[in-house]
Amino acid sequence: MAANRKILAAAVVCAAAFVGITGCSSEEKDPFEGMSADKIAKKASNASKDAGSFRVAGEGKQDSKTVEVDFSVAKSGDCKGKMDGGTGGTAELLVSGNSQYMKGDEAFWKDAMGGSGQASTLKDKWVKTPNPKGKGVCNADAMFQSKDLKKLKREDDSEVDGKKAAVLTKEKSGKKTTFYVAAEGKPYFLKVVTTGKEDPGTMNFSDYGKPVAVKAPAPGDVMDMEELMKS
Repeated sequence: MAANRKILAAAVVCAAAFVGITGCSSEEKDPFEGMSADKIAKKASNASKDAGSFRVAGEGKQDSKTVEVDFSVAKSGDCKGKMDGGTGGTAELLVSGNSQYMKGDEAFWKDAMGGSGQASTLKDKWVKTPNPKGKGVCNADAMFQSKDLKKLKREDDSEVDGKKAAVLTKEKSGKKTTFYVAAEGKPYFLKVVTTGKEDPGTMNFSDYGKPVAVKAPAPGDVMDMEELMKS
């Protein structure tokens, strides 16, 4: 009962402060207090990888073309998603075990194969290619590798979709990369923004720890790229 009275008393004081009678403050503690920007980034790298699964979506420039991506990565390292290459067409990507499958429209295959006449044959088919040692485009270790997160600077905190975030920046050779790390709950990467002439883009990370089911296409729906190249 004594504890309840103390809570009630504190609530009354804060309520009074709300209408301007007295003062009441509750400053949020910085979860990264005393940590360097590099250490915050390493903490975020470890937490993001340890989550096992996540979603990454955003857009960037590649060869002067805007490419949009949206992928969900499973704990196993398998993944599935879509990409829109603008004038380069659209495609679905699926990685399962040691194989990668891609299904694109004709515009995508024309762009990918330099205008090859095979584009019409490949369109809307799942095309299989090797995924060496399971380290394909959705490799979380490569995506969140900490060895490149060096010589960072911490800026003023910001928000990403309503979530408080620590802001870390790195500038090198005319390229600036800004990392947003969750300052509430697990210190996951929330967003990465790259600016400059070379490959600018924005990637948003979410759905950490949520299960992702990936199933390889039926064999009858698959064309093997290695076999096609032999013919």
